[in-house]
Amino acid sequence: MASELGLEALSIGALATSLKMSKSGLFAHFQSKDNLHLAILEEAMRRFQELVVLPALKKPRGEPRVRALFDYWIAWSQSDFLPGGCIFLTAAVELDDRPGPTRDFLAAAQGELAATLARAAHIAVDEGHFRPDLDTEQFAFEWYSMMMGSHFHQRMLRTPRTDERLRFAFERLISDAIGPRKRTRQQH
Repeated sequence: MASELGLEALSIGALATSLKMSKSGLFAHFQSKDNLHLAILEEAMRRFQELVVLPALKKPRGEPRVRALFDYWIAWSQSDFLPGGCIFLTAAVELDDRPGPTRDFLAAAQGELAATLARAAHIAVDEGHFRPDLDTEQFAFEWYSMMMGSHFHQRMLRTPRTDERLRFAFERLISDAIGPRKRTRQQH
């Protein structure tokens, strides 16, 4: 519901109606709308870790792990339990200028995701898969931005071939990270 309606539209009463539970029972569990929103984001982050990060960490270090993170992230954004798209992007739009624990949690979680992407790129450098002078923070910034931009194109603009364009952009990012010398060596 939160991915479709946004956090603000999701109340304890609306959730109780949807689940055919008593409002007082849910209120006793969450105690406030803010706590409900925080619990939703915590559960979404738990699922993201379980479905994206942990499986990718089982892949070989370096470029294979970077590619796995990308593929699992795409699968995440198309999950059945996110009919309205990525809950983190939806919540970010609502919470970006509103201080409080829910925004703080989301900002910390997304900051950690960006750091995970940078670490994955740094490991690819260490493994010799990416060029040694790669700015891994810039790599992570561009990767993260691509994912957010593709969500906007997919959900808001309904841009045809968004997934194809995203994969093309990611391959260009990988190609740049590998560098011209390695690309030439790999082609021969």
